[in-house]
Amino acid sequence: MRLFQKLTAPAILPHWTQDAVLTLPRLVCGYFMAFNFGAQKFGMPWSDPDLNLGLFEVAFWFPNDVAQFGGPFALFPAFFAWMGGFSEAVGGLLLLAGLQTRVASLLICITMLVAAFCQQLQSGYWNMLPALGFAFITLYTMVLGSGRFGLDYLITKKIKK
Repeated sequence: MRLFQKLTAPAILPHWTQDAVLTLPRLVCGYFMAFNFGAQKFGMPWSDPDLNLGLFEVAFWFPNDVAQFGGPFALFPAFFAWMGGFSEAVGGLLLLAGLQTRVASLLICITMLVAAFCQQLQSGYWNMLPALGFAFITLYTMVLGSGRFGLDYLITKKIKK
């Protein structure tokens, strides 16, 4: 229970306006992860029907892309593709809701670092910027949590009573 509280309890900044300003990047990051990037490669209820993805199913092309990263990714491409798709789609949804923000942020941050350095590095630094931008957003949400404007705050408040 103590670990759960540590992972869940967000840092509360002195003024609600500070929390509100820091909520915006979390919401934008969560939205793009869950509804754009994740839904293209991982079956969610809102995935495009033309992609023909079942619930929690990985797009047929994604394990092949992951295998090209080499090393452990080549040994277990289906596992890493599933984990990457899950962290983007479900992790993005959790980030959007502010639920278990630190755990979701860790998953997304790792996925974005892999995307930046294993997939985009050979294409140049400019192509790495989107993935690194999402990684940086999740770095601060790993430290601060959801703030006042997330389910983590409500859960923590309820537990303390």
